[in-house]
Amino acid sequence: DGYQALAKCLLEMTPAQVIDVIKQSGLRGRGGAGFPTGMKWSFAAPNEADQKYFICNADEGDPGAFMDRSVLEGDPHAVLEAMAIGGYAIGASKGFVYVRAEYPVAVKRLQIAINQAKELGVLGDHIFGSDFSFDIELRLGAGAFVCGEETALIASVEGKRGMPMPKPPYPAQSGLFGKPTIINNVETLASVPLVLRLGPEEYAKVGTEGSKGTKTFSL
Repeated sequence: DGYQALAKCLLEMTPAQVIDVIKQSGLRGRGGAGFPTGMKWSFAAPNEADQKYFICNADEGDPGAFMDRSVLEGDPHAVLEAMAIGGYAIGASKGFVYVRAEYPVAVKRLQIAINQAKELGVLGDHIFGSDFSFDIELRLGAGAFVCGEETALIASVEGKRGMPMPKPPYPAQSGLFGKPTIINNVETLASVPLVLRLGPEEYAKVGTEGSKGTKTFSL
């Protein structure tokens, strides 16, 4: 059912409704902080800007952790679809996947998936005949563990030294190139199409009281 969730969003839902569904699902950030995903998106959506950005954080530097890698190598399209959904929800037209250069197979498969999505018309201009356009590029990290932190990651994408910056302002207000930016982890994003296809209630049947859905572990 690839890209059917994106089609549903673009053809049947408003951006606010998409954010509401993600909130209802109870999906939280899988990168470690556990911040509610829908709430994060809602911080960027109302901010007026000529450009907004949506970033996938695939800079998995923890020793022995391969959750993001297994998702990116196994189902890169789920992440691309989720980024486009997130872009629609917050009003962003440009996305970046910030991925570790040490994951060559993941990088290769992501690029193949981006090319396929563009050929199929599910990335690019006027997706599914709508007014929404969204494009995704890869950015390779050079192995700096600190770039997994979102403000350091933003600096790296901008071509600067990856150093964390004090907050506020938060990326949702002033992120990449000073524009409103949302950053989500790979595994968080992989759940987004599922939430929209199954519905938030169905998704929320799995997981714990405070954190709904599935979680990938690497041993």
